Amino acid sequence: MDRTLAADLARLPELLDATRDAAAAALAALDARPVVPGAAAPPPTPPLPEHGSGTEAALAAFAERWAPRLSASAGPRYLGFVTGGATPAALAGDWLTAAHDQNSNSALDGGGQDLERETVTWLRDLFHLSAAHTGTFVSGATMSNTTGLAIAREWLGERLGVSPAEDGAAALGPVRVLSGAPHSSIAKALSVLGLGRAALVPVPTLPGREAVDPAALDRALADAPGRPAVVVANAGTVNTVDFDDLRAIAALRERHDFWLHTDAAFGAFAALSPAHAHLTAGLDASDSICVDLHKWLNVPYDSAVQFTRRRDLQARVFQNAAAYLGPLGDDPDLVHLTPENSHRLRALAAWFTLHAYGREGHREIVERDIACARSLGESLTADPYFTVLAPVRLNVVCFTLADTPTPARLTALREAAGPEVFVTPTTYGGTPALRAAFSNWRTTQADVRRAAQALHTAAKELG
Repeated sequence: MDRTLAADLARLPELLDATRDAAAAALAALDARPVVPGAAAPPPTPPLPEHGSGTEAALAAFAERWAPRLSASAGPRYLGFVTGGATPAALAGDWLTAAHDQNSNSALDGGGQDLERETVTWLRDLFHLSAAHTGTFVSGATMSNTTGLAIAREWLGERLGVSPAEDGAAALGPVRVLSGAPHSSIAKALSVLGLGRAALVPVPTLPGREAVDPAALDRALADAPGRPAVVVANAGTVNTVDFDDLRAIAALRERHDFWLHTDAAFGAFAALSPAHAHLTAGLDASDSICVDLHKWLNVPYDSAVQFTRRRDLQARVFQNAAAYLGPLGDDPDLVHLTPENSHRLRALAAWFTLHAYGREGHREIVERDIACARSLGESLTADPYFTVLAPVRLNVVCFTLADTPTPARLTALREAAGPEVFVTPTTYGGTPALRAAFSNWRTTQADVRRAAQALHTAAKELG
């Protein structure tokens, strides 16, 4: 064994203590650290060491070179990308995920995939889905949407008497994927799946909304009678957290043949709040569902889950034939259900936080974040420097400068406010805008006040 590696092995408990101390110090400093450090050129890359200096030296080098340049994305005023943090239990689970280092894709190896199935069952219950849905963990919403649409692609083949998994996507002929305000990952998924971005058919939304117009969707589906289609519904749009009427969309199946995929990346969590659960009514009728867990479940990046009612088609798409893998069978190993043969035990962090805090603990996080979003919306509405562009329906505030909201001015505003609050750029209704997304378990009303003050000061300085 390499001498330095052997020395680290002999000191492993001590090194893990040092790592714990470094992690604890980083988390303890979240309130005082800049949410996003000022832009700076990266330090010159040194040559790869010929002889390593060990973990302790690596910890010191990281603390000096890179830790100061990382954002405080685990903290309460990082309001970009709908990013949660990691609850204490989720952090513990993630550390143990690395320590146990499981290959959780195969029944030939330990109980990892059984733990994942248990966690998926808990998540299914959390979102009020029926037992008709089965699920698997993936890396994020993009992979969840891709997996769901891959199953939809195979369903189209079933309807047309071909198998894209065997014969290729070209065997389907023209494909239509209809949606009102799809996330950018939908077009990306269609590109990856060989269906093409041009297959995405935009459907008009309701006036002043990002929710699809069910009557317009009905007409669009009628444009190609006799051809099965795919409908991508939204349970929480990016800019304004608008929800399609899932029950009205599902009712269109009485007249049209389509697969219903619902992108509920963070909107699914509305189901935890009794005051907002109506927004997800009809979610269970979906044929496939995307939920991103490193958003509002507050587990570490990267983690998501996908659900479907057609696990048989899922296995047809993703089955993997190799002598060292288990057979497909009626209860397929996870290796047969996603694009990833390599599949870390992501479920453990989710298992920990669900076990530790239960439905009520996570409901409190969701409702507190919703209240914080509404408070920021009210502050910005009352601030003459800003215009709030849409109602705060759930956990996102979409706003812009009241005077000359150019992309350059909004960038300057974001950068000036960056040490105190991080928000992301967007465009809403053709207007350059900003988006503040609340999903972190640490965020309180005090953080809202700091964020509002930072935005006000930055806007005032812009003039």
